[in-house]
Amino acid sequence: MNMTAIAIVAICCWALVAIVEAAKSNKKHKVSEVEREELEKELLSLKSRVETLERIVTDESYSLNKEFNNLK
Repeated sequence: MNMTAIAIVAICCWALVAIVEAAKSNKKHKVSEVEREELEKELLSLKSRVETLERIVTDESYSLNKEFNNLK
């Protein structure tokens, strides 16, 4: 067997190992349907909480109260 054939076989083996490892890592990152739904619910809940906090902070009375407290 000449060196060119050895190099080609080595490269093919390396590529095969890389493909198998990539497939294994993709399986690890998959989320079940139930977990995905729970994450979506949590995300929606957090979005509504952030919207509420933004409304409170941008409210004019909040900034006025903050200024009054700073004067004390």
